[in-house]
Amino acid sequence: MPDNAALQRLSEGLRPIEAVRLSLLGPAARLAFRSREAGIGPAGEAFGVALPREANRFGQSGSRFAFWLGPDEWLLLAPGEDAAPLAAAIEAATLGVPHALVDVSSRSVGIEIAGREAAFALNQGCPLDLSLAAFPIGMCTRTLLGKAEIVLVRLGPELFHLDVWRSFAPYVIGYLDEARREFA
Repeated sequence: MPDNAALQRLSEGLRPIEAVRLSLLGPAARLAFRSREAGIGPAGEAFGVALPREANRFGQSGSRFAFWLGPDEWLLLAPGEDAAPLAAAIEAATLGVPHALVDVSSRSVGIEIAGREAAFALNQGCPLDLSLAAFPIGMCTRTLLGKAEIVLVRLGPELFHLDVWRSFAPYVIGYLDEARREFA
């Protein structure tokens, strides 16, 4: 498993390309939450972000995000925060309600890809239509980039966030770096 220092060195070694900027995001609390109807509201209140109930959408409050990944599954992301107090608050709010809450902070890393050709570079390995009409701002989904599973989020017209398992991060960064080279 690559450590943070190795990933940071890899990220810092990337050549700057204005049309497609690529960077590693900082540490974040990541919680995988699963529950049926009774747990959704209380978990969202405890986390500080209403859990979206519409497929492939995310909720945001400040720097916290709740990504809808399935009918009863969300990825809760809090950049720069410790997962333990967040998990404790959610556990307290959902006490007695069937649910699963797992700290997956060490499992994944965040990668940002931005610029006027970001969607083009992503589409070199991602089969989704990333036009604004098909994949609008506020959308998120699990998908593939090359051979790696990612969570893909559109934060702006030219701004995407990827959440990828740490062990696949060097592959994904290398893949995206190769996909953007024609714009150098």
